[in-house]
Amino acid sequence: MAQRSSLAVPYEVPLLAVCLLVCVATGLELSVNNHNADFSLLTSPGPPISLSCLVRNSSEAEELLWYRGDGQVDLKDGNKVNISNICISPVTESDNGVTFTCKLARDKSVQVSVILDVQFPPHLSGEESLHIEEEKDVTLSCNTKSNPQAHTAWYKNNTTLTLQKDRYQLHQTSEVSQLSIKKVQMSDNGTYTCVATSLFGERRKDFHLIVEDKKPVFPMEAIIAAAVVVSLTILFGIVAQKDKICKVW
Repeated sequence: MAQRSSLAVPYEVPLLAVCLLVCVATGLELSVNNHNADFSLLTSPGPPISLSCLVRNSSEAEELLWYRGDGQVDLKDGNKVNISNICISPVTESDNGVTFTCKLARDKSVQVSVILDVQFPPHLSGEESLHIEEEKDVTLSCNTKSNPQAHTAWYKNNTTLTLQKDRYQLHQTSEVSQLSIKKVQMSDNGTYTCVATSLFGERRKDFHLIVEDKKPVFPMEAIIAAAVVVSLTILFGIVAQKDKICKVW
């Protein structure tokens, strides 16, 4: 009896495994703007940018998908197979940090992502004139959103502001710089300037703080108490004169 060859395949290889072997053997991969790995794209607001996704080392037609963040981009039929292009126009500041990803439709693990690095200078904004009563707290908020993040400093009447730890507090995030003053005094009157410095230069914004005299506290409790006393006095007077009132009627 003939012996079975040791080279014979003892079972049928699953189709998925064959597909993966073919992909590995052919080195199928994607590239976006000639990058075959995730990358960051430096740009600025205004001019449009194009992203081109290409299937490499493919022996057959491959469908491509585009995503903006977690949302799928709607592509036209002629812009899906083996090569796919999308255009972001116009580029805005809100596109900063957004991820665009090109994926292989039949195997979404094959993908390349690009993160938009949209650089722009700070555009300072905030309430310019603030009226505050003496001995109350106030906060000056200077909106300083930019990319890269700007360094912020505060000045009073064009002089570097010396922060008094017991009354002044400075809080800064990537989008706002806040100067808080506790129990404002008449000496706090003046113009406060928020200065933001970044790679794009310097931006300045003035905030006018107007401290007003403390208004007298209205003695509401005393008035209520007096009203109660008057009401009770009238009531007791009516009761005391009840007999006389009845005789008249």
